[in-house]
Amino acid sequence: MKPLSETLINYAPALSGETLTPIGQQIQAYACSQPDKPALICGDASWSWAELVRQANRIANRLRGAGLEAGDTVAGLSENSADYVALYLGTLIAGGCMVPLSGMANGETLALMINDCDSRWLFVSRRNDSLLQEVQGQLARVPTEHCIGLDYRPATSECNLDDWLAGVGDHGEQTPVTLDSPFNLIYSSGTTGTPKGILHDYRFRSRQIRRMGSYGLNGDAINLVSTPLYSNTTLVSVLPTLFHGGTLVLMAKFDAREFLQLAQRFRVSHAMLVPVQFQRILAVPDFDEFDLSSFRLKLCTSAPLRGEVIEQVMQRWPGNLREVYGLTEGGISTSLDCAAHPDKWDSVGTPTEGSQVRILDEAGRELPRGEIGEIVGRAGAMMRGYYHRPTQTQDMLWTSPEGDTFFRSGDMGRLDEDGFLYILDRRKDMIISGGFNIYAADLEQVLLTHPAVADAAVIGVPSEQWGETPLGLVVRRADAQTRDSELLAWANERLGKTQRLAAVELRDDLPRSTIGKVLKKELRAPYWA
Repeated sequence: MKPLSETLINYAPALSGETLTPIGQQIQAYACSQPDKPALICGDASWSWAELVRQANRIANRLRGAGLEAGDTVAGLSENSADYVALYLGTLIAGGCMVPLSGMANGETLALMINDCDSRWLFVSRRNDSLLQEVQGQLARVPTEHCIGLDYRPATSECNLDDWLAGVGDHGEQTPVTLDSPFNLIYSSGTTGTPKGILHDYRFRSRQIRRMGSYGLNGDAINLVSTPLYSNTTLVSVLPTLFHGGTLVLMAKFDAREFLQLAQRFRVSHAMLVPVQFQRILAVPDFDEFDLSSFRLKLCTSAPLRGEVIEQVMQRWPGNLREVYGLTEGGISTSLDCAAHPDKWDSVGTPTEGSQVRILDEAGRELPRGEIGEIVGRAGAMMRGYYHRPTQTQDMLWTSPEGDTFFRSGDMGRLDEDGFLYILDRRKDMIISGGFNIYAADLEQVLLTHPAVADAAVIGVPSEQWGETPLGLVVRRADAQTRDSELLAWANERLGKTQRLAAVELRDDLPRSTIGKVLKKELRAPYWA
């Protein structure tokens, strides 16, 4: 099979004098320089750096012995665990390309991803055994003996990680890689829709590691990880922490109160969270009784964090808050230092060093500041493309008049006079009613200011008169009795004439992905069936 790095184009800008230290090579030194320092804490288990490197090396040596060649993919299906981190690192040490898979996917979608990525290995945790049994007969390339349980013996193969590693040495030897070598393949959709494999190379990850290290994710960091490893959101903070020899505190499943307990117990300094997690943590009744004084920085990504939530975080939670905006594909990179820019909390900041952001109209022409259009970007970290999907890769590209390649985000937004970026909506979620463009984010922001509203989403539903019209879906606070008709009247008094909601419906909750994004496709489906 042709190496992944030879099948896709490098879109990232060149940097003179750029060198590479692979993460697999970097961590070998920590087994000697800080052997007893905690590398991973997960539940009752604590692994030192010597233990983590030893396990990662054994996995690398076993993969090579089983026939893995440089650039080959290795698939994993597991919640966060010490062995899963060791598998990730071991794959990289062996020169392989890691493919972390979502346990939220249904069997059909999971089988599609495993077959699409060309992996000949699949490592699974006990929690995902039912999914393994569902897809086992659909896997085109993974033989039974390459289906390995991380923490149990699957009935289909009867092979667990300990058995698989029996007798394997722990000497460390990084398979040679270059900036162009594949690092990981992340699938963009694991719950609904057709997933696309996003290929990151070592150039992508090394540049990202360098940038995040400048935010303090270094050898002194104690990073509390509460989002899953199949998400790029998680890897953005996990990889620099490991590269620089810090400590990861892993949560297999997020729980707001447990997060606070772990943060206090282990004197956590950093955490990457998504907006809904901030809201749930702040809502813990005795939040203010926890000692969070060790925090230096919280990071937020996956969706814009509302200004009123930022205000609470800055007032009640020690340490700074930095919001980061980007795509799993890369290309777009902005950051907001919340302490430095309290007047810009409704934005997602300005482009990071070396990055560019532009706003386009529907014809692909650049718009001036203040105008609303699609966000495109160019940055140091840019994917090599969607694996096996050249047409979809080409569809997301925009070439500037200067001849540079930018990535289309699918997000609508604007740049203000100071260069701060404001996100309004996904392009596909924009509501066109009677010829007017309506941005759901504007309507949601109004609904969320009502004291009775805990959560809200706005979607477009069919309308004979207007083509489609906005519908508000609202989750009330626990003690609220406000009726849907009252919320509708209150919101429409504050919205423009062309923005007004057709109705408000009350919901017990809103469906979200594991990284907190509201699943609007799922919300719209019943109305457009």
